[in-house]
Amino acid sequence: MSRPFVKMNGAGNDFVVVNALDRPFTPTTEQVRALGDRTTGEGFDQLISIEPSETGDAFMRVWNSDGAMVENCGNALRCVGWMLLEAGSGDRVAIDTLGGLTTASRAGDHRVTVDMGRPRLDWTEIPLAEEMDTRNIELQVGPIDAPLLHTPGAVSMGNPHVVFFVDQTPDDAFVRGSGSLIEHHPLFPEGVNVGFAHVLAPDHIRLRVWERGAGLTRACGTGACAALVACARRGLTGREARIDVDGGELHIRWDEASDHVFMTGPVEIERTGTLPF
Repeated sequence: MSRPFVKMNGAGNDFVVVNALDRPFTPTTEQVRALGDRTTGEGFDQLISIEPSETGDAFMRVWNSDGAMVENCGNALRCVGWMLLEAGSGDRVAIDTLGGLTTASRAGDHRVTVDMGRPRLDWTEIPLAEEMDTRNIELQVGPIDAPLLHTPGAVSMGNPHVVFFVDQTPDDAFVRGSGSLIEHHPLFPEGVNVGFAHVLAPDHIRLRVWERGAGLTRACGTGACAALVACARRGLTGREARIDVDGGELHIRWDEASDHVFMTGPVEIERTGTLPF
């Protein structure tokens, strides 16, 4: 039985979104990988299903293009939030994920703000394999006396992130080489998303992300949130900044009163299609 889908992106981070509110959607790992192949399949960073929820307006399930199910995806939350808002009559919806419950609200034409919740900052919450100060974890890439990367910050936004602070925006080869090396480092028992944050001003960050299970991506919403939090904890930025990613820009605010991180950014529909199962 075939199933319709919508191809969407948020700041370039692209998704195949399936409505599974009335009919379960349970693809195998091999099916997800085949669909995610940009040469022979539909091509995406993540596959998303919108499912029933007992605690929210819907549950969002996320698979990376390597077939692994993951906790959350910030840019996908905006896309799913927009779809639910368009289908309803209100200006706010609640979306449940494996990483927890969140809300999405309208922020303009094809723009959505998502409450990403509080950042998780204890080493056990990232998680790390050993106790460390997550502002400056003990990790470096390159020679001991002249490392290329060192002492990043670690943050969980419902999924694990490590953020390196760099003096210039790295090129594709550097992000791929370093990101693929760090993604499976033993310090991160669940793997990790790897961010490279170039602070341009106290309210402006250029970010590139190697996404766990998806590789070099044009945008990563949870990665942008993690980068702002990591930079603010180091005193490199304030608690609010524009984050420039490969596919556009996101606005991230770490609210002091609630300790929640709010992400605002664009939503785009690319096309529709049908899956063969």
